[in-house]
Amino acid sequence: MILAKQIHVACVILTFVLFFTRGVWMLMESDLLQRKWTRRVPPVIDTLLLLSAIYLAVTIHQYPFVHGWLTAKVLALFAYIGLGMLALTYGRTKTVRATAWVAALLCFAYIVAVAYTKNHWVFT
Repeated sequence: MILAKQIHVACVILTFVLFFTRGVWMLMESDLLQRKWTRRVPPVIDTLLLLSAIYLAVTIHQYPFVHGWLTAKVLALFAYIGLGMLALTYGRTKTVRATAWVAALLCFAYIVAVAYTKNHWVFT
């Protein structure tokens, strides 16, 4: 289980770094955003992140829609994914993309805070 948690945390860090970097490139209108690896590497890391999360949830017997903190993480994850798609792919204007990017970063911070505290009311 320790290895799974280390993989999970490493994937969280890599996901954040890549999402943040791609967001900066989007704001700068950099050609780096169009490179093949920037479209292929993040889904691989996100898949490892999801698989390790499922493994950890099963191992510690904590399940979404049963335990509030994990439910909050899953719901925030859906928001993060949607906002990330809007920020990096589907946003029609730079303002929409930038706003969605910042909102996605805030969702990410919430997910990490909930994971750390195991409390969905982390900001109260």
